[in-house]
Amino acid sequence: MAEVTTHPTLSNLESGARLAGIGIIINAVLAIVKITAGVFGHSYALIADGFESSLDIFSSLIMWGGLKMAAKPPDATHPYGHGKAEPIAAIVGAFTILAAAVGLTIESIREILTPHHAPAPFTLIVLVAVVVIKEWLFRVVHRFGHAAQSTAIKTDAMHHRSDAVTSAAAFVGISIALIGGRGYESADDWAALLACVLIAVNGVRLLKPAFDELMDTAPSLEIVERVRRVAGAVPGVSEIEKCRVRKMGLQFYVDLHVRVNANMSVRDGHHIAHLVKDAVREADPAIADVLVHIEPVEEMENEE
Repeated sequence: MAEVTTHPTLSNLESGARLAGIGIIINAVLAIVKITAGVFGHSYALIADGFESSLDIFSSLIMWGGLKMAAKPPDATHPYGHGKAEPIAAIVGAFTILAAAVGLTIESIREILTPHHAPAPFTLIVLVAVVVIKEWLFRVVHRFGHAAQSTAIKTDAMHHRSDAVTSAAAFVGISIALIGGRGYESADDWAALLACVLIAVNGVRLLKPAFDELMDTAPSLEIVERVRRVAGAVPGVSEIEKCRVRKMGLQFYVDLHVRVNANMSVRDGHHIAHLVKDAVREADPAIADVLVHIEPVEEMENEE
């Protein structure tokens, strides 16, 4: 039974780590291409975009390490597993996004105040390719992160979306600079500045779910209701008094207070507790463990 419930979670963590590894390779290639094109094409927006991709490499490495750690099984010092490594990696990744936004903002303002050449037309081709690749990567990673209910994987996906947004803003800025001609050379720098604001907003937005998970905030009501429904349907269960669910990595841990007939023997009550635990775990493979506390229901209550 344990293998059935934990295998999908471990598989998701390992798949997420592989996606992070693929992201590292793609970001490394794109960073080199963007920085090189930015230098030769006189576009600071493209150079800034390249450095943002470089930071994404660091962020993806953190995600990869966090997911690998979260995939480790429970041990003597971590009886509930290593799942908290996943939201910790997400928080570090979110702060990396915010740091990138601050750094790029400072450099964008400096470039706006410094006269320079207009960007070269070929930089637009590079940016179009980057937007297509990063948006595709965002959709693939985010879809997987949503399915696996992984905060860290969804944060990694937002890094790709931020990169696509930065590149799209740079495309608009460079286009304005090329069309406007003399006097519009800094348009791509203004575009980079706007992209920094969007990146910072994404970074802040990603922090809340990660902090919620670390603070054991209750998951969606849908999960709690499903647990109550399944547990309440077990023969011998009179009522579900309490149901608490917390998330640990990609897994959930459930605490249940189940009410049964007060005249029932300890052996029968113990048997019902096991039935409840098995039913809940079978209903949702993401539920790693269920702690069932048996409460008595007096005969008068049963009659009422």
